[in-house]
Amino acid sequence: MNLSHFFEHWSIRENPFKGEEARDDGVFAKLGLPDARGAKPADSPITAHSDFEKILGSLARPSTSVVFGEKGSGKTAIRMQLAEQIRLHNLANPGRGVWVIPYDGLNAVLDCLHERTGESDPADSLASMRLVDHIDALLSIATTSIVEQVIEGSAVTAPSPVPSDAVKRIRKAGPELRRDLLLLQAVYDNAEQAVARGKDLRRRLRAWPSWQRLVFRALVWGGWVLPAAAAWYAYFRVADDAETLALTAKIAAGVLAAVWLVLAAKEFLFERGRLLLLGKRLRKQLRTLRRTERSLSATVGKLASADQSSLVLPLTDSDETRYAMLDRLKRVLGVLGYGGVVVLVDRVDEPTLINGDPERMRSVVWPMFNNKFLQQESFGLKMLLPVDLRHALFKESSAFFQEARLDKQNLVERLSWTGSMLYDLCDARLKACRDPDAEPISLLDLFAEDVTGRDVVDALDQMHQPRDAFKLLYRCLSEHCSNVTAEQGQWRVPRLVLEQVRKQEAERVQQLYRGIRPA
Repeated sequence: MNLSHFFEHWSIRENPFKGEEARDDGVFAKLGLPDARGAKPADSPITAHSDFEKILGSLARPSTSVVFGEKGSGKTAIRMQLAEQIRLHNLANPGRGVWVIPYDGLNAVLDCLHERTGESDPADSLASMRLVDHIDALLSIATTSIVEQVIEGSAVTAPSPVPSDAVKRIRKAGPELRRDLLLLQAVYDNAEQAVARGKDLRRRLRAWPSWQRLVFRALVWGGWVLPAAAAWYAYFRVADDAETLALTAKIAAGVLAAVWLVLAAKEFLFERGRLLLLGKRLRKQLRTLRRTERSLSATVGKLASADQSSLVLPLTDSDETRYAMLDRLKRVLGVLGYGGVVVLVDRVDEPTLINGDPERMRSVVWPMFNNKFLQQESFGLKMLLPVDLRHALFKESSAFFQEARLDKQNLVERLSWTGSMLYDLCDARLKACRDPDAEPISLLDLFAEDVTGRDVVDALDQMHQPRDAFKLLYRCLSEHCSNVTAEQGQWRVPRLVLEQVRKQEAERVQQLYRGIRPA
């Protein structure tokens, strides 16, 4: 017998237990999600972890959660459920939504950091990572998305779409709000065409240069006319006997020419040099952005003079300018209908430069354990971290815990699953894969009559997490089908098969935890 015959008998249209990665799991996509309180509707399968409510918190007041879990314990699934729950919250609460910053693809951020530091060993580059590098990366992700949608139109598939009348809202909000968005775009827009996008954004927002700037440009580009006219008058229009008048005209021409040369030198030499130096200082600090010095100097040069100072731009490693930038981002999002920000941190062990190394993960994650950063108003980080970091965390000093204040961060020390929780999850997956017109069955119905619900629950309890639970059940079905023929018509898994597979899988899980086998 093969699995297709077995599934056909039970009216199962898709293998419920083949998914090992939530992002590629079609069955997971079919399952229901918890509501805003973490509860389930009565007619939906139970698929959320029991700690989901704690991790989610109140979306009306976003908060931070720190979760540690083994590989396969469902961290990515929780991240996807969080994103979906926020999407539903935003649909139900227009004007009071939550903006999502996905921070689960760290390859680009870390590659850029490694390139900027110039270190040959990636471990040395990652060891130099600062909190401000993370804040810069988050600001860049959010700003790039906002600017792209404002210019090109709202993206329905984006994690957080802007309203279709975003340009109109920003215009009505006043010059200060336009100034905030233009400043964010000038510094944090990480697109290749950042200069052109800045020009397009200013045009759409009708953010014209000040009259002083326009007058100065007019004097620079047209100021040569006055000294030229004075010289022409002195040499070609004054009579030969009017020496005093000619001398006066020549002096006036010289003075006007000198003034114009000073203005031109300021515009073309001093100002450009100052902006290039400013761009160089910015690029030195923005180590997680792929912006060139010329790109930064070109966009920053369009800002008002007051916004080009060190008090506004992130020209040092001070975090105060970054927090001010985060406040500007929140004000812009508030006009766009978002009252809070949630950052989803996941898969920190997967970037190429980390490659599962706990010490490198520690270098990247530890700077974010800052109470001031984690406890910002209307701002929350959902940190879904490998359990390796939990072991490293408990080795830290009391000073570290005093700064991180993990007692305030909704800490889940280990994302654990009981056998009963895994049974409910697998049963829900089975129901999601069956023909809707078929007679209802439960997971226990797939096993022989001498197998009790407690037997299945106990077997699943030894797996500890969803990925290994799916492997256990998949192997049970495969082993059973390989040992019987289709003519025998044995459609239930015997107790002996369950016991054999349970022992083998339990041993595999223990070897995996001890690090002596890959999966």
